[in-house]
Amino acid sequence: MWKEFFYYSRNEKRSIIVLLVLIVVVGAMALMLPIITAEDSSEPTSHFQEEYQLFVQSLQKIEQDKAGKSKQSLNYLPKRLQLVSFDPNKIDSIAFAGLGLPSWMIMNILKYRAKGGLFRASEDFAKVYGLKQEQYEALLPYITIDTSLFQQEDSLKALQLISKTDSFPKTVKYPEGTIVMLNHADTAQLKMIPGIGSSIAHRIVNYRQRLGGFYHLNQLDEINIKSKMLQQWLHVESDSIERMAINKMNIESLKRHPYINFYQSKVIVEHRKKRGNIKSLDELSLYDEFSETDLDRLKYYIRFD
Repeated sequence: MWKEFFYYSRNEKRSIIVLLVLIVVVGAMALMLPIITAEDSSEPTSHFQEEYQLFVQSLQKIEQDKAGKSKQSLNYLPKRLQLVSFDPNKIDSIAFAGLGLPSWMIMNILKYRAKGGLFRASEDFAKVYGLKQEQYEALLPYITIDTSLFQQEDSLKALQLISKTDSFPKTVKYPEGTIVMLNHADTAQLKMIPGIGSSIAHRIVNYRQRLGGFYHLNQLDEINIKSKMLQQWLHVESDSIERMAINKMNIESLKRHPYINFYQSKVIVEHRKKRGNIKSLDELSLYDEFSETDLDRLKYYIRFD
């Protein structure tokens, strides 16, 4: 009875044999895989170590080269150079090159001198752009500067300054107690009054010309000049005021006066057209354009001929 359970056909026996063979092969490969992997990985590991060693050696070589260059840079002057005394204000480019200075630095020094620059002391040479401290210290014992060169230049500048100062002498001021006629003084006379300079003097004269003259010292306040500060020096003579012929002037001429605006000028001209010549300022008081203050100021500058 049990034989029936273990009975296989020919094809089934072949399939079982093939399956057993595959099982054996797979098992063998599974056992051999760690060995193969270890053998294969040994070569790349060894190769990586070699490359790493080469990389480390290259870094060491670079550091050695840097150290060599740094040490060489400290010895910036060739040992064959024979340093001699030199004046940086006088020597030429060849002499500078003999001191071991690069061409670009020499060019900067020559440009500085061409613009009037001078090395007045040995310490000034240390300020040359690009010159290292160790270079300056090596050249310092050989720097000799002729001070007479810039002493002559300083003397010339001083003479020029004195000549410029002398060409603009200070204005002499009036002594206390001096009286100046405000409607007759020119700018030169006004500038001799303490507290009045060129600007204020011109402002006074220009405003006087526009008005026709001052009738009171307080009118200076209208052009931002403090009349109280000048009352001890200035005197106003109102009889010298130039008056306007109000019946003969057009709008443009009238409005040039500081005390008459455009609308007031128009009223004056229109009044003359309708009613004839103006005989008194009372006629203008009928118009809103003229205030009592306006008419009070104008009475010094109007004539009715």
